[in-house]
Amino acid sequence: MTTKPKGATSYKETAFGIIPRSKLLQLEIEGTKRGLMYLHDVMQQQKSVAITPQFICVLHGVAFGWIFPDWAGKYRKIQVTYSGKEAAPYYQLPELMTNLCRDLDERLRQLPNPTGEAFIVEVTNLLAWFQHGLVFIHPFQDYNGRIARMITILILLNLNLPPIEIKAETKMDRIRYIIAMQRADDGDFIKLESLIHQALQEALERFHP
Repeated sequence: MTTKPKGATSYKETAFGIIPRSKLLQLEIEGTKRGLMYLHDVMQQQKSVAITPQFICVLHGVAFGWIFPDWAGKYRKIQVTYSGKEAAPYYQLPELMTNLCRDLDERLRQLPNPTGEAFIVEVTNLLAWFQHGLVFIHPFQDYNGRIARMITILILLNLNLPPIEIKAETKMDRIRYIIAMQRADDGDFIKLESLIHQALQEALERFHP
């Protein structure tokens, strides 16, 4: 989801100079690829990766630090708004992210045995909760949604489940995703869970037809 510091324009200052949104889009796509490749490389080295605030920061830096070396990979130091809402105060971010990752560990321990539909339902609920939670905290100046979706993939890989793609690139898919996230802001996770469940079912069918 796009974050706009107050007073932002359609141009951004990057490591490649001040560029328009149209040129930045290609860099963002490449950044997402770099982040996913980093996850792939890490998973090749170990069977399970601990999801910690430090790891999330490293992933953000790998994905977007080559574009925005001044702030990527570090908690934001400014106040931002997203989807018309004020994000959490920046000075609360270390505590909020620590609590989020601790809650994730606890919820993972409480998952049922990895057999049957009950397990898939509980995983779907967990992914929706975490993805919304990270975006709601909004730890980074930008690309919180992309990082949340990357960590969603990492959680699945840790659970020996296939990665999923939550479509959010086309205008209609993005609107659908944003509406689902906004509903979750009000405690209604049904739409977000539905998007994730559909993506997970499609991935399972591809890997286990």
